[in-house]
Amino acid sequence: MDIDVFSAVHAQEWDRLDELVRKRRSLTGEEIDELVELYQRVSTHLSVVRTSGQDPALSGRLSSLVARARSAVTGAHSSGWADVGGFFTRSFPATLYRLRWWWIGVTVGTLAIATVTGWWVAANPDVLAALGTPESIARYVEYEFANYYTENPAGSFAAQVWTNNAWVAAQAIIFGVAFGLPTLWVLLMNAVNVGMAGGMMFAHGRGDVFFALLLPHGLLELTAVFVAGGVGLKIGWTLISPGDRTRLRALGEEARAAIGVALGLVVVLFISGLIEGLVTGWITNTWAAIGIGVIAEALFFLYVFTVGKRAHRAGETGDIENAPAAVPVAG
Repeated sequence: MDIDVFSAVHAQEWDRLDELVRKRRSLTGEEIDELVELYQRVSTHLSVVRTSGQDPALSGRLSSLVARARSAVTGAHSSGWADVGGFFTRSFPATLYRLRWWWIGVTVGTLAIATVTGWWVAANPDVLAALGTPESIARYVEYEFANYYTENPAGSFAAQVWTNNAWVAAQAIIFGVAFGLPTLWVLLMNAVNVGMAGGMMFAHGRGDVFFALLLPHGLLELTAVFVAGGVGLKIGWTLISPGDRTRLRALGEEARAAIGVALGLVVVLFISGLIEGLVTGWITNTWAAIGIGVIAEALFFLYVFTVGKRAHRAGETGDIENAPAAVPVAG
C-alpha cells in the first residue's frame, strides 16, 4: 500500500473528524451522526495504517484522533474525584450495611473467644506459666506491653501499624475464596492473641493498663478486622451456597464488592493507625484517650447505619457498575 496516496485520499475525512471533535459541545443532530460515522471510518483507517507499519507518525496521529473521537461519541467519564466521592458515599458504606450481620457475628464470636481465653489464662496459674517464664511475663506486663506503643517515633509507628493491619484485613478477605476456612483461622488467632495478652495483664493486676492502651485505637482497628473477616466468610459461604446464581457469577459479584471493602478499610485502618501512633501511650489522660477511640468507633457505626443504609435501600450493592452478567464463551 502506498501510504502517501492513502493519506491524500482520506486526509479530508480526518480533518473533518478533528473539526467535529473540537466543537462537540455545540454539534447539531446531523453533525453528531456524521461524527459517529467518521469515527467508525477513521478507526478502520487506523487499523490499516498500523498493519502496514510504514508510518509510525501517522499511526500516532490517528490513534490520538480516534481516542478523542471515542470520548466525544461515548461521553466523557466522570472525574476521578467524583468517583472517589461516589465510592465513599454509596458503594463502600452500602456494602458494609448489606453485610452487617456477617461482620457483627464475627465481632460477637471473636470477642467471646478473646474473653474466654483471657479468663482461662488469668484464672489458671498453670496456663499462665506455660506462656513464659515468670521473669519474661513480668517484663512483658510491666514494660513491654506499654513500651510497644511509644518505643518508636509516632509517625513511623503509625505507618507500620497501618501497613500491618491493612495486610491482615486483606488476608481475611482474600482467604474467603478457600471456603472461608483460612479466614476463620486468622480470626481465631487474632482473638486468642488478644485474649492471652489481656489474661497476662489481668493476672498481674494490670487490667486497667490493658484497656487504657487497647481501647483508644483498638475499637476501630478491631472493627475493621472484624469487617474484613465477615466479608471473607461471606465469600466462602457464597461458594458453598450461591443461591439462584451460578457459583462463578455469585463469586464474581461478591468478590468485586469485597475488593471495594478492602480499599475502604485501608482508609479506616489509616485512621486507627493514626490514633494508635499519636494517641495510644502518648496522651496520659486515660479517659481522654479512650474517648477519642469511642468517638471514632461511633462515627464509623453512624456512617454505616445512616449513609450505608440509605445507599443500600437505593439499590447500591457495591458491585462494579455495568459489570457483565455473563462471561463470553466460544461457539
